[in-house]
Amino acid sequence: MPALSTIPPEYLTLLTHAPADEVKTFVDSLLACLAEVQVLANRTGLVMLPYTDTVQGTLFHLGEVLIAEAHVRVGEHEGYAACLGRDLQRALAIAILDAAIRGGQATDKISRFVTTLAQLQAKADDLLLRQVETTRVELETF
Repeated sequence: MPALSTIPPEYLTLLTHAPADEVKTFVDSLLACLAEVQVLANRTGLVMLPYTDTVQGTLFHLGEVLIAEAHVRVGEHEGYAACLGRDLQRALAIAILDAAIRGGQATDKISRFVTTLAQLQAKADDLLLRQVETTRVELETF
């Protein structure tokens, strides 16, 4: 079993930004390797979306956003996830992965999955930044 340090510390962010079907399929394939899963909470709700004014630095709330959240116990360890939207299965899958990581279960498989997600998301971010850069206008040259 690899050390938990091989799993990026931002793994929850990577999982919430990954395609939902990929995460759910991965967790389905992993369930047989994990301890018993107990669902403590799995629901949708509204949370306030904070935003910082870029001029004065004042924090205010733009409004409410819908989230799906899940709280699970896998064996002796608990996991939690919250995702934008109403996909309860996605939140449940991510919470199961969180609990498995905390409990040191199937960390080699999870590490490979999360590392692959990180690489794919970095490539997508790089491509987006390159596309945005091509639209940059240098006002000093006018």
